[in-house]
Amino acid sequence: MKLSVALFFAGLFGALAAVFILLSFGTDYWLLASESCHPNPDGSVGPGGVPIERGDVVVQDGSSSGITLYHEGFFWRCSFGGNEGDDDLLWKLWFTNQPHSKVCMPAYLFPFPVSQQTHNATAYDSAIIYRSFWSVFMLIGVAAVLLGGFFIICAAPFASHGLYKAGGGLFLTSGLFLLCVVVMYVLWVQVLDVVDVYIDYQRTALCPNFQLSLTYGLSFMFAPVGIFFCLLAGLLFLLVGRTIQVHYH
Repeated sequence: MKLSVALFFAGLFGALAAVFILLSFGTDYWLLASESCHPNPDGSVGPGGVPIERGDVVVQDGSSSGITLYHEGFFWRCSFGGNEGDDDLLWKLWFTNQPHSKVCMPAYLFPFPVSQQTHNATAYDSAIIYRSFWSVFMLIGVAAVLLGGFFIICAAPFASHGLYKAGGGLFLTSGLFLLCVVVMYVLWVQVLDVVDVYIDYQRTALCPNFQLSLTYGLSFMFAPVGIFFCLLAGLLFLLVGRTIQVHYH
C-alpha cells in the first residue's frame, strides 16, 4: 500500500516536472525588457539643436515618445515598438496583444543585451561561451527529464527496480542541470556587468537619457517550479526502486 502511494506521488511529481520544464524551455519569456530614449527631456532644444523660445511650436515625430520592448527565451529574442502612454504596456510583452511587426532573431547563441557594438571581440567571445554553456545545460536538463519519464513508463509494467532507479537518477540530473541554468541566468542579469556596459554604451554613443528596464518573465518562473518537482520525483523514484529491490527480489 505504501509503495503504491509513493509510486502515485512520484508519477504525479514527475509529470508536473516535465510540464513545467517543457513550458520553461519552449516559451521565450525568460527575460522581459523595455528601453526608451528621450534626447530632450526638458524640451529646451528643438530639432537640429535650435533652442526653443516661448511661443515656438515644435512638431515631434512619433519615435521620440516611443519605447522598444523585448522578450527573450532559449530559442528567440523578439522586439517591437510601443508607446509609453499606454496603460497596458506590460501586457504587450506577453502572449497576446502584440503587433504583427514584431522582429525575432535566434537567441540561443546570441547573449542579450551584449552585442559586438557594445563590447570588444574578447568580451563578446566570452559572452558567447557563457551563453553556450547555458544552452547546453538547458538541453541536458530537458533531455534528462524526458528520458527519465521514458524509463519510468517502461519500468511500471515490470516493476523493474533498475529502471526506477535509472529514471530517478535522470530526474535528479535534470533538476541539478536546470538549477545551474537558473543560477547562471540570474548571474548574467544581476551580477555580471553586461547590462551596465550596455546601458553605458547606449548613453555614451546614442542617447544620454537612455533608460533600460529588465524583469523576469513566466518562462523563468516556471523553471524553479519544474526543478522542485523534478528533484522530488527523482528522490521518490530512487526510494521506490530500492524498496522493490529489497522486498521483492
